[in-house]
Parts: sequence; C-alpha cells; structure tokens
Amino acid sequence: MAMTYRSGAVDDATPLTIQQVSRRTGLSEPTLRYYEKIGLIGAVGRDESSGHRRYGPAAVETIEALSCLRSTGMSVRDMRAYLAHLGTGDASRLRELFQDNAERVAQEIERMRIRLRYLQLKAELWAARDLGDTAAEQRAVTEITPVIADLR
Repeated sequence: MAMTYRSGAVDDATPLTIQQVSRRTGLSEPTLRYYEKIGLIGAVGRDESSGHRRYGPAAVETIEALSCLRSTGMSVRDMRAYLAHLGTGDASRLRELFQDNAERVAQEIERMRIRLRYLQLKAELWAARDLGDTAAEQRAVTEITPVIADLR
C-alpha cells in the first residue's frame, strides 16, 4: 500500500526527513525537535550516513495528530494526556479531554466576538464623527459602553 505525501508518493516504509514532515504537518522544524526533546514524540531514528532525523510512518502519524491538536490551541500537557489515553483506549478520559478543549475554544470564540463588536462599534463611532453625525456618534458611544466592560 502506498502513502501519498505532500512531497509526492512514497512507500509506507520510506522514512521522511524533518523538512518533509514539517511541510506535511505544518509544524516547524524547531517545533518537531522540541516535541522530540520533551518526549511528546519518541526518539527519532537517524540516517546512518548523515545523522539527519528520519521519521517513520508511525511517528509521522503521531505528528500529524499533534499538529491537528496544536491547531486547536491544545496545550502540550493535554497533548501528552491524549497520547497516553489513546494508548490505553480510555474513551471516557479522551471524551473529557476533548469536551474540556471544546469548551475552552467556545470561550475563546465568545471573547473574539466581543472584541469584534468593540471594533465594529469604534468604526461606527469614527464614521459618525467623520460625517459630523453627532446623533450616530452618541448611539455608538451608548452601545460601546457595555462592550468595554465585557472586554475586561
């Protein structure tokens, strides 16, 4: 069975360089080295002649999963927990981990909505001021006041 990597088709057993894994996952080379250093991914094999890292299919699969988790803003601590519970098949712990992170993202989205509303109202305020529309400016000030409290 052949795997198709972003850099082209290669055999399942063909190890990838750090550059190839970086391109495939979107994680930088320093991040890949860091994840290895802190034990998030296991020790990566080295090419005998060059000493360069070579990532096998299992490592690439793990790194792809970590890339997805990182893109959600998941902490390294939670990524460790994910890998640990994945190995045990503890579905309830994994469900809890993902529910907690979904809640965190929902809270971040709400904070972003408040920031967006603030910026929209400030734009309205300045547009009204630019047009000399004091009534519209006052409406914007009235609407923005409670939003400012929510920003804190």
